[in-house]
Amino acid sequence: MHAEISFIGLFLQASVLVKLVMLLLLALSIAAWAVIFQRQRVLKHAELIAKRFEDRFWSGVDLNQLYKELSARGERNSGMELMFTNGFREYIRLSKSATHADAVMDGSYRAMRVALSREVDKLEMNLPLLATVGSTSPYIGLFGTVWGIMNSFIALGEVKNATLTMVAPGIAEALIATAMGLFAAIPAVIFYNRLSTKVEKLENSYANFMDEFSAILHRQAHSKTERAQ
Repeated sequence: MHAEISFIGLFLQASVLVKLVMLLLLALSIAAWAVIFQRQRVLKHAELIAKRFEDRFWSGVDLNQLYKELSARGERNSGMELMFTNGFREYIRLSKSATHADAVMDGSYRAMRVALSREVDKLEMNLPLLATVGSTSPYIGLFGTVWGIMNSFIALGEVKNATLTMVAPGIAEALIATAMGLFAAIPAVIFYNRLSTKVEKLENSYANFMDEFSAILHRQAHSKTERAQ
């Protein structure tokens, strides 16, 4: 490819507005990839913690012992661990004061529901940025293209004998903006859908655990109520 129609050359020859569009698209692309790598790492870690905790929970470990171990870790708990500690803490607190099993379960379930909502919010953090980049980048690139082609035709109107050599660089520099918009948008859309699916799967596994754990606590609460009577 000749130097005059290389990417750098076309960028340098572009108008100020088209240059700003290209730089904006480059920044959006970098931001999108940063979010992609960061969210993949976070979701992979969340999946690992969930699997490890489920294996421990269903191994037959004493719930009181498991609660003490996790409580000692404090703020390092996340995902199912946090739901378990919040729910079991509320269960213990209400069991000492409330005599009705349903009141104990309502409080425990609400505590887990709050933890679930907060954990899902953490998992979804920055994903809207990918959706924004995926939906707006093509239009930003198209704007740069339209502006660049418009300027090219205006310049051609001032020349008596227009040739392909004169037209090609202006159209090429304009089309680069559209290409950059697609370059930013396509990975953002693909990974937004992929990461959103992972978040949805994690949320479903959290919700399933919450229901299963609630069933266990419900049996224990009713057993205590019956013994108390």
